[in-house]
Order: sequence, then C-alpha cells, then structure tokens
Amino acid sequence: MSQFDLSPTALDDRTPQDPLEYAVQARDRDVLSMVRAALGRNRAALAFQPVVQAHPSDSIAFYECLIRVLDETGRIIPAGQFMAAIEETPLGRDIDVASLRLALGLLRDAPGRRLSVNVSARSLGDSAWRRTLDGALERDDTVGERLILEISEDSAMRLPEVVMRFMEEMQPFGIAFALDDFGAGMTAFKHLKDFFFDLVKVDGCFTRNIDRNPDNQVIAEALITVAHQFEMFAVAEGVESEAEAAFLRSCGADCLQGYLFGVPRFSF
Repeated sequence: MSQFDLSPTALDDRTPQDPLEYAVQARDRDVLSMVRAALGRNRAALAFQPVVQAHPSDSIAFYECLIRVLDETGRIIPAGQFMAAIEETPLGRDIDVASLRLALGLLRDAPGRRLSVNVSARSLGDSAWRRTLDGALERDDTVGERLILEISEDSAMRLPEVVMRFMEEMQPFGIAFALDDFGAGMTAFKHLKDFFFDLVKVDGCFTRNIDRNPDNQVIAEALITVAHQFEMFAVAEGVESEAEAAFLRSCGADCLQGYLFGVPRFSF
C-alpha cells in the first residue's frame, strides 16, 4: 500500500479549496518576502505630507513621514498590501525602526524641520527601536523637541501601560505625541487624561464630505471639543476640498492635513 494518502479529503486538508484564496495567500507571502528583503538592503525611503495650521491658514506646522519600501527595481511596494499584516509581527518592528532612523537623520541634517513618525505601541519596548531613538537623543538634544511620535488609537489601547510609561520617560526630551485615527478606534474618553498626548488626528472618515454630511459634522465637532477639553491640538485628516477645510476651520480644528494641501512626496 502506498504511504501517501491521495484521497480527496487528505488533499483538501493540504491546500486551499478555493484557487483564488490560494493565489491571494501566495501573493501575500511573496510581498512579505519582498518587504523583508528590501529592509535588509536598506531599500526604504520617506515620503512627506504637510500638516498645515488652520489659523493662520495653510502655513506648515510639520510634516508627517510615511515610509515607502522599494523592490529591487526601485518601485514602491504598495503599503496597503502588507502594513496591516505586519503591524503585530517582528517585521512591523523592523518597519518602525527604519522609519525612525530615516526621520532622525533628516532632523539632524535639517534643524529647522519638525517631523512626525508613525510607531506601533509594541515598538516602544523593542530594543532596536529604543537604541535608535536613545542614540539620536544622546547625540543631539534638540532632536526630541522637533520629533512627534504618532500612535494609532487601536495600538495605544492594546498596550496602554507601555504607552503611558514611555511617554513619562520621554517628557524630559520634549518629544510630542499624537493620537492617530482619533474616533475610529477604541479609546474610551476616560483614558485620555491618563496619557500625555499633545495632539489628536481626527480620522478622515469623519472629515470626508463634512461640509454636506450632518452626521460627520456632529462627530467631528464632538471629537475636536474633547481634544480641546484635554488641552490637545486637533488635526483633521483627509481634507480634500476647500469646502471641507472651511467647515473644519469654523468648528475649531487647529491643523489640517490631506491632498488639498499636498500629496506625500519624497522631498519637502
């Protein structure tokens, strides 16, 4: 008798029944391999999107750094194909280290700039990420005053104690903290007072078409009011039209960000 079981049941256990599912899984594996290889060869760069002041209108407050990972031909690997899958993995930590390293280099070389960098709460306790940050702070004590660390609402609430402890440690260095995707995650307002966030970024799903969407108007105004109550600046993300920008200015947004003011570019 053959040692291999070729029955339909056995074959179904070994491979996905749906050819499309199998193709998607194979593609995802390939993309993650490409990302891992690109980081190992330092094939990553930062794109910059301006965040502008609402009053006075449109003067740049800072730039958000968005990492771009490049394949062997120099083409950008779409972040949407891998970011969600790696956030809680070691590869996610590698992405955060690469983003921070590149941003710190720019802060060192361009002393007049202020930059924000995205980071997962899990990376705050990662040894490689911390070495990268601590080394930069030791070399240049002005870097912290020009660095903003953006932590998404979901990520912060998964490890609130880690985030709060790290924020307390960084207070002497002047680092600012932004709560990203505000309103779209799971932060209970009662926890806001326990953090040290300097600003919140109101999620773009609440600013889209806000000039003609009464539901979004109510929610965005409430989120901005909450931010101000806790003495935080309110940044409205995803602004794409003058009408949206005008309404957000009228309801108290401190800063605005979106394609209306600039798409992410590889230079300032």
